[in-house]
Amino acid sequence: MEQRGAGAPARTVTAVVVTFNRLDLLTTLVERLAEVRRVEPALREVVVVDNASTDGTGDWLAQQAAAHDWLTALTLTHNQGGAGGFHDGLQHAVERTDADLAWLMDDDGLPDVGCLTRLLAEDDLDFWGPLVIDREDAGRLVFPIRLPGGTRVVHALADVERAAGETHLLPEIVIPFNGVLVTRALAEEVGYPRAEFFIWGDDHEYRLRVERAGARIATVTDAVVRHPSVGRLGTPMMGGRTTYNHSPSDLKGYCMARNNTVNLRTYRGWAHVGAFWAKTLWFYTLTHRDLRRLALSARGAWAGLWGDFTGHERFLR
Repeated sequence: MEQRGAGAPARTVTAVVVTFNRLDLLTTLVERLAEVRRVEPALREVVVVDNASTDGTGDWLAQQAAAHDWLTALTLTHNQGGAGGFHDGLQHAVERTDADLAWLMDDDGLPDVGCLTRLLAEDDLDFWGPLVIDREDAGRLVFPIRLPGGTRVVHALADVERAAGETHLLPEIVIPFNGVLVTRALAEEVGYPRAEFFIWGDDHEYRLRVERAGARIATVTDAVVRHPSVGRLGTPMMGGRTTYNHSPSDLKGYCMARNNTVNLRTYRGWAHVGAFWAKTLWFYTLTHRDLRRLALSARGAWAGLWGDFTGHERFLR
């Protein structure tokens, strides 16, 4: 990975935002990024990838891009999901700009004004990001974190801050695509997110890929992105000994079963695949009984085994 010495020039950043039919959230985020640019000159450009939205996003983005030379709109011909959006957005940042870093985020995250400045203070990392805090509950994480050195999974901000200590760093842990920074050198080495994943698990696959490449990874606990609650992620099961990431969305449930099967088979091995399937069976028969969702998850897992990345399309009609 890239090493930076004393006196190295300041790094430049291109923000990559992926959006779909959430114009109200996108306008708030773009306004915030404009504010960030005023206090953080490293942020040179904002690239918004529009997944063929139908709510007026395309027209609004065209107007904004015409009015602001720092904003680029990439409108896709069809909805490629978060995975396809981040694939195309990161590719643009690496191949069409001269930025040293890409700052990746969904349209529903809202970085604090000082978030990027704090992240940039860490100059010996390759793939790192902020804490993602619940907008309605500042003491709660949106996405649960497994603390270093054990199996404990926590939602409370206080638990994470204690674990990070005075360094405000959690090494080897990051929540990708929610305000995460990736160096140009790393993206050029490992490539871009897997567009065929569509949604759910593409961010985890990318983290596993950069981990395999030996990237230096961390969460900076005093850098913050605010995010709406996402429901029952990290639902306790088996008497609290583990958790399961349940979503009420059939699309997300199917993609999670498929993509998680692919990720575990690729990076962890068959024992981990079997453990995931066993957890899914337990969760939807005992913890949160839903035999229809169990059957849907089984179809997703089967598709993952065979490398079929078309099944999610039935949920988009």
